[in-house]
Amino acid sequence: MLDATEAWELLRGIRSEADAEAAGLIRGTDGRRRWGHASPEADILADRYLPLCLGGPRIAIAQLGQSLDGFIASRTGDADFVTGTEDRDHLHRLRALCDAVVIGAGTAVADDPQLTVRTCAGSNPVRVVLDPHRRVPLRHRVFSDGAAPTLWVVGADEERGQAGPAMEGIDILTLPDADAFAPRRLLRELARRGLGRVLVEGGGITVSRFLHARALHHLYLTVAPVLLGDGVPGLGFPGPELMRDALRPPTRRAALGEDTLFELDLRTTHSADPVGDEHADTGQARDEGE
Repeated sequence: MLDATEAWELLRGIRSEADAEAAGLIRGTDGRRRWGHASPEADILADRYLPLCLGGPRIAIAQLGQSLDGFIASRTGDADFVTGTEDRDHLHRLRALCDAVVIGAGTAVADDPQLTVRTCAGSNPVRVVLDPHRRVPLRHRVFSDGAAPTLWVVGADEERGQAGPAMEGIDILTLPDADAFAPRRLLRELARRGLGRVLVEGGGITVSRFLHARALHHLYLTVAPVLLGDGVPGLGFPGPELMRDALRPPTRRAALGEDTLFELDLRTTHSADPVGDEHADTGQARDEGE
């Protein structure tokens, strides 16, 4: 019987339907693939992550963990931890399946995250820090720990010039203006660098901008059974005036310990327009680094 550890190792190598079939995933009458003989935990992993594995060489996803009342951190910025250990395992698996993980400057400053794969097998993605005003301290771990490559995306700085400081393991991408930080343009720039599978991890402002720009294929939103009252909000963007015009994407739900994971499929919007590069960026560039 295939166990969860073996199933995860197989899933990490799947990028096509042929790979899935070779790994022993059998298509059922409902069109979904399952292992022929596996533990319940292995089946859960296939059900949850196979769509991402088969998402192709260019896919953009986002993840947020929040309270029931929609906050990702307390009023002081404390986010350790809104959701439980099962959600952190889930987040690390998402990182392992992506080429790059993106955060804004606000999250980098407040959380000093590592953005590495630690709770499961897998390679660390390239850490992409959106920092147009160069305000993330160089002592922070994404710049100093050497655990994974980091791409520091900054705005043009007349005083420092274009080069910026030289740091081992850190590439600096200087963008000419604020419009170059728009989500779709950023994704195209990352793809040109071979980073086509992208996880937008935080914070709420950055994820919201990618969502509002219709630049995401999937959103993983984990809700914890806790009430904060106030704090750092999660999603927020200009919404419609009428409820009937709200975005209602196909959604799957799953339990992650005491938390609930909502997986939103954003590949097709409520108006049946596909998410893709054919739509121009519209007003999403300002203060992209939170």
